[in-house]
Amino acid sequence: MAQVPQTFFDALAVRSWCGLALEALGRAREEIDAINVYPVADGDTGTNLYLTVESATAAVEAVFEGHEAGGDRRPALADAVRAMAHGALIGARGNSGTILAQLLRGMAQVLAGDGAPAHADGQGLRTALRHAADSARQAVAHPVEGTVLTVASAAADAAGRAEGDCGAVARAAHEGARAALAETPARLAVLRRAGVVDAGGRGLVAVLAALVETFTGEAPRAMPAVGGPWSGSVRVTGPGPHARVRHVAEPPAGGAAGPGDGARRPARADAREDLPRGAAEPTGPGECADAGAVPGAGGPAFEVIYLLEAEDAAVARLRGRLDALGDSLVVVGGDGLWNVHVHVDDAGAAVEAGVEAGRPYRIRITHFGAGDVHTTGAEPTAPGERAQRAVVAVVPGEGLAGLYAEAGATTVLARPGEPPASGELVEAVRRAHAREVVLLPNDADLRHTAAAAAEQVRAEGVRVALIPTRSAVQGIAALAVHEPERRFDEDVVSMTSAAGATRYAEVTVAERQSWTMAGICQAGDVLGLVDGDVAVIGQDLTATAEAVLDRMLAAGGELVTLVLGDDAPASVAARLETRVREGYLAVDTVVYHGGRQGALLLIGVE
Repeated sequence: MAQVPQTFFDALAVRSWCGLALEALGRAREEIDAINVYPVADGDTGTNLYLTVESATAAVEAVFEGHEAGGDRRPALADAVRAMAHGALIGARGNSGTILAQLLRGMAQVLAGDGAPAHADGQGLRTALRHAADSARQAVAHPVEGTVLTVASAAADAAGRAEGDCGAVARAAHEGARAALAETPARLAVLRRAGVVDAGGRGLVAVLAALVETFTGEAPRAMPAVGGPWSGSVRVTGPGPHARVRHVAEPPAGGAAGPGDGARRPARADAREDLPRGAAEPTGPGECADAGAVPGAGGPAFEVIYLLEAEDAAVARLRGRLDALGDSLVVVGGDGLWNVHVHVDDAGAAVEAGVEAGRPYRIRITHFGAGDVHTTGAEPTAPGERAQRAVVAVVPGEGLAGLYAEAGATTVLARPGEPPASGELVEAVRRAHAREVVLLPNDADLRHTAAAAAEQVRAEGVRVALIPTRSAVQGIAALAVHEPERRFDEDVVSMTSAAGATRYAEVTVAERQSWTMAGICQAGDVLGLVDGDVAVIGQDLTATAEAVLDRMLAAGGELVTLVLGDDAPASVAARLETRVREGYLAVDTVVYHGGRQGALLLIGVE
């Protein structure tokens, strides 16, 4: 169905662009993963770009929902592009995702800067694309031609020559990017040997195609992901990072096919094996002189990514230190929040450098070829061997992540204000590497996200059951009765029953004045929510928690679970344990420490 075109670049256009880009990357994800041979052939560029745009899209949707709840018709362009850039920054994954986040941030700096108009025309879009390409190149420690940076620069150059409205500028940018992408194998030897175009650049072309559709209502025709002077079709087989791409050659009109039998060889995960161990990549036409920093077969073992709260001066020092530790260094962001990406052999040193610069968090350390070592869970099985059953759970804090992992679950951490995207749940299910998976979202707001993830992995042949847990304490109850040895259906029924029999509550602090089921609360009030609704409004944390607990136990119960957040004093748990022991016979209490979980206290009553 054709998209209703947008005349100017306003908030609605930002929303449409994000949605269309997410759909485009969703369709192309496996194809892009399959051709990912640079800078490391780890087969995840398409997935990383998808997750980055998914985070940007969610942030834009949140801004629209906030304005609608407040009675406004729609946000301003500045609000929408800032949300897009911030969402991409906090959700950026991998080398290409981090660069894409900086491209979006560069656009936002123009479209939401001082004196920016309520909506942008063709000239505004040209300026934004130029600044985006320049800022992305500056964020990379050692830019290499034949990559997404080349494609972005070509898009900005073509847009700068275009005349007309946003549609004309977007179309020119897309055509310029397509032409540059087709030339990437000539600029980068590893692409030429594998017979593919740059994966990150291919993703950017998809994003720019979505921009064209936003302003014209028509999607440009797709291009093959395989390099070469002839056209053809791309076939992708196998899910996710195990996908492989094969190019079926079609001779040009009036001519023969390409060299040999006319078929390009598939993109290989071992494309770097042609190089001597530790050798630098040969320099191709137009390639930057410092491309020798590219990791070869003996390159760095770890990818380290984290968000960092730090001042500009500290980040400048951090760049120098990380550049000395490894390569593929990309640091994007600003205004106190940064996304850091680097390939190193000493992952601990890279994290320590972040600690010295400021406060790193959302740390992800991936050993190339060994999966994500930051995500907790049971010991992985052999590469070709699937476990029979696994549990994947979303948890709100590091303390609960450890608890769930001890119980054998694979966990996805949901930090305050940063809910996981469906792609993260899909990746967690894949890492669990099981034939049967029980999925615990542990949040009512994540039910649809979890359902989308379940549908995606079912298509890959995994049997998935989604238990609609609405709190981590319900997930704890479900895990307590989990028995992987019994039949899948029986196990799911038992876990669902245990979760459903657990009432849940949380104690938190109101951020603003608002209407609730218990009356009007003011910013700073302590709120006690039972089964998702505000039941108690108080001034004291302990007194409010006691009132909530009394209300829950009035209906009976055998076990009280208390999960304490980092900001809650330990005395609260001690006081509640005493209250249960003295006031409710035959009721046991168990206390866990949840870490940075958002709520001060979680309560479960079984």
